[in-house]
Amino acid sequence: MSSTEMDAFVEKVRERSDIYSVVSRYIPMTLKGGRYWACCPFHGEKTASFTITPDKGLFYCFGCHEGGNVFNFISKMENISYFEAVKLQAERLGIALPNQKKSQAEIQKEHNEKILFRINELARNFYHNVLTKTAEGEAGRKYLNSRGITGGTIENFKIGFAPNGWDRILNEFLRRGFTAEQVMSAGLVSKQKNGGKFFDRMRGRVIIPITDIFGHVVGFGGRILEDSAQKDAPKYLNTPETEIFNKGSLLFGLDKANKSIFSKKFAVIVEGYMDAISLSSAGFENVVATLGTAFTEEHAKLLTRHTRKIIFCYDSDEAGQRAAFRALPIVGRFDADVSVITIPDGKDPDEFVRKHGLKEFEKLAENSLPIFDYRLQYIIKRNDFTTIEGKINTLKKILPEIASVKDSTKVSEYCKKISFMLMLDESLVSNEFKKFSNKPAVIQTTKEVKPSQEKSLNYSEVQSEEVILRMLWHECDMVPYVSEILQEVDFTEVHAEIFSYLEKCFKNDERPDDITAGKELSEKAAAEISRILTNGSDDPKSDEISVFEDSLRELKKIHLKKLYDETLKNANKCTSSDLSAYVEKMQETLKIKEEMDRL
Repeated sequence: MSSTEMDAFVEKVRERSDIYSVVSRYIPMTLKGGRYWACCPFHGEKTASFTITPDKGLFYCFGCHEGGNVFNFISKMENISYFEAVKLQAERLGIALPNQKKSQAEIQKEHNEKILFRINELARNFYHNVLTKTAEGEAGRKYLNSRGITGGTIENFKIGFAPNGWDRILNEFLRRGFTAEQVMSAGLVSKQKNGGKFFDRMRGRVIIPITDIFGHVVGFGGRILEDSAQKDAPKYLNTPETEIFNKGSLLFGLDKANKSIFSKKFAVIVEGYMDAISLSSAGFENVVATLGTAFTEEHAKLLTRHTRKIIFCYDSDEAGQRAAFRALPIVGRFDADVSVITIPDGKDPDEFVRKHGLKEFEKLAENSLPIFDYRLQYIIKRNDFTTIEGKINTLKKILPEIASVKDSTKVSEYCKKISFMLMLDESLVSNEFKKFSNKPAVIQTTKEVKPSQEKSLNYSEVQSEEVILRMLWHECDMVPYVSEILQEVDFTEVHAEIFSYLEKCFKNDERPDDITAGKELSEKAAAEISRILTNGSDDPKSDEISVFEDSLRELKKIHLKKLYDETLKNANKCTSSDLSAYVEKMQETLKIKEEMDRL
């Protein structure tokens, strides 16, 4: 496929993509003053600073400075590459990908994946029919009924049952023309080491289909029945990982929970799929589960595409609490609002909701402990602080938990809380924290420096650069005129990147557009040009042209002044014995001064 074909494909997808429809699929938006506004999905905020301009096809957040076109937005929300975002949007719109020559390895990989998806789909239907339509499924129906799982939930998750036979699923696929090796590649059958015979891996188990975010069946989980004859068999058994099934990058139920997560603006994560199914059956639908693995960064990336508020609800036994404790810092690195549900009576989520009902579980979610409070309680409960030595040792284990906190107010509150819980003097806790973190004082606050607040810049400089770049975007033929007056070095770093892109567009006789900008500019520069364009009109009027000329002069004066000061400083550094160098530098300053006066 040529680059021309690809460009045409991307442009076709962009033309068919309404940014309002795409964004509102993820977050609710409100129309104010001719623009749509929402609370930004990329950082926590209470006041809406995220906006889209449908006529330009752009989005921008005035809070975190993220911005770009519809593909940039999908890329960030789904945590995928720019081109993957284009393909995903094309799939949603029903636009076929252009024919692309693929390697033999790529062709074989796609062929294998299609077979696996087809086998899993047929297996799901087989197990589901056994559960819902046969006498063999009675044991599975009784078990699910005992856990309060309704017929609607069974249908929603397509829960099934594996009959007690050694080759039932195998024969089903052999009858359909598949080979035993193909069925084994999906993890549904195993092979005996000695005799070489194939046999069903799942037997006498309730079967849970595991789907990806698009609802494709990628694997299965099996829950053994309490009265099973398989005494030494594991309680839960998943199919092994395959080309399409990776437990470390999948969250069970996310394809069904995502709408509820968007509407409720938070997600609850549990340890197992039976907990997730039980909660969903009770009416608590914004719940997902890990698949018998530790919580990973891939899980965090997947979940934070959909919400920034995440509540962990792991089993209240020691193993569950340790798993939650290990998971918290992982998801915390993604700037999420993280808290933990502590289930009373040593129960797991499934047991609690069956005993106490939906409303009581919702109360637990509402009163979930913030991440620091939970980790503080976790450490204190597991350490003896009845002696002064015990208190100091416990304090040393707690201090790392707040060492990365930059907000001075939070640090101060945490120190107060620690001193109260350990019954230590607050000044002692504060002093120990200072020693640990090597900070001169607890009261210091580290503020994020926004792109428009860099120390080397002033407001008029930034504003002038924005006016110039906005004009050049709409009137690219003016690039040579600006290049004669200014150079890339006259722009701040991110604006220099945009100016270089505009120069390239002019050189290649191309119009700048958000598609090529999204591909060629860095993420920061793409967001910046989106912000600049969002703040101006598409059709420069005479007064804007006048502002453009003033901005050129202003920017040139600012940079000449910097150059003048630097040259004068270098002249004053010359020693008395180096008179010629001093004279040369002073002549340079005079030339710069003359140019400044002409402006």
